[in-house]
Amino acid sequence: MAGIDRSTGRVMSNYDHALQSVEVILSTRIGSRAMRRQFGGGVAEILGRAVTPPLFALFQQLVATAIDIWEPRFRVRQIIPLGTAEQIRAGHVGMRFDVDYRPRGHLGDFTVERVLSFGLNFRAGGIQVLA
Repeated sequence: MAGIDRSTGRVMSNYDHALQSVEVILSTRIGSRAMRRQFGGGVAEILGRAVTPPLFALFQQLVATAIDIWEPRFRVRQIIPLGTAEQIRAGHVGMRFDVDYRPRGHLGDFTVERVLSFGLNFRAGGIQVLA
């Protein structure tokens, strides 16, 4: 399956479309979609707050849960924080994700094709996926 790039309208690969989906999920506030109020990551609500260890743990859990619920092509195996403690305290949070890639997960076939890694950068300005 191929998807459509939301900014250019061009056809993109299934994997790139899944990454785009993760970006949409995590940047959407819960309750902001009229026809699907429960959609979103819950992450936007805590961006910009002072980072404490409990808040960072909550942040990781929100991200992993949102990906597991809303993107069936990925199943999160592991999240690894990136950056120094000072960078994280300053709100420049990066994470590397190890995921099971299930290219037909959206069709109900949860066969794992391979394990992949990708990164995310979270900043006050938004979320950036690093393939």
